[in-house]
Amino acid sequence: MQITDRIVVVTGGGSGIGRAMCVAFADAGAAAVVAADLDGDRAAQTVAAIGEGRAVAETVDVARSDSVQALVERTTARFGRIDVFCSNAGIIVRGDQDRPTAEWQRIWEVNVLAHVHAANAVLPQMLARGEGYLVQTASAAGLLSQVDSAAYATTKHAAVGFAEWLSIAYHDRGIRVSCLCPQGVLTPMLLGPAGDRQGFLAPTAVAADKVAADVLQAIADETFLILPHPEVRTFIQRKAADYDRWLAGMRRLRAKVMAGEQPVIRG
Repeated sequence: MQITDRIVVVTGGGSGIGRAMCVAFADAGAAAVVAADLDGDRAAQTVAAIGEGRAVAETVDVARSDSVQALVERTTARFGRIDVFCSNAGIIVRGDQDRPTAEWQRIWEVNVLAHVHAANAVLPQMLARGEGYLVQTASAAGLLSQVDSAAYATTKHAAVGFAEWLSIAYHDRGIRVSCLCPQGVLTPMLLGPAGDRQGFLAPTAVAADKVAADVLQAIADETFLILPHPEVRTFIQRKAADYDRWLAGMRRLRAKVMAGEQPVIRG
């Protein structure tokens, strides 16, 4: 699919990867870009960076099905359709399996159910036209793991699984699906609000603009798996080739991370 003259919605569009995608879609000639975010002011800042008339800011709580449905209805009423829906918003809860149930519930709602809500809201019109594109942001943690966050690793695995299922179920009905699985990206989630967090993924992190460019290319090529870090493909292959050896390596990585060391991530 080409982005030119398309109507694109991006959740989590107020910062990070979401903002970079909004800008990239606008620059690629989208007819309209909807930057949707829980923080409406940040969404408005994204629109200001793009330029009035080329983008629209919306406030949405992706954890609520009614909020996502309302976003789709407002956008469709305004522009007539939605061609591409990027379900991008996500959060992280660091810690082991013993985090409070409320934290597990919240990250499940944002990192998994938000994708379900988006599909339920936008698929009917896409299926009626026989065309549409879903971009779902997961993480390399959904293919491998997140050694310092049980909840993030688990929910991102679920996000990958749902994206796979959507592609299996709807590809033959004209729906294309891409699953974005970056490793470290230079965003507030990785670096912290002040940009000074020194996480173990920071040394190999890429710019959000690079990720957005990869998303555009994947949509043009209709590629399912988007890997801004090519080494992740190698890690997946090692995991599949010898699961026990891969687990042993991940245990060593976790030990270093939890000890405050800065491990070297090699492809």
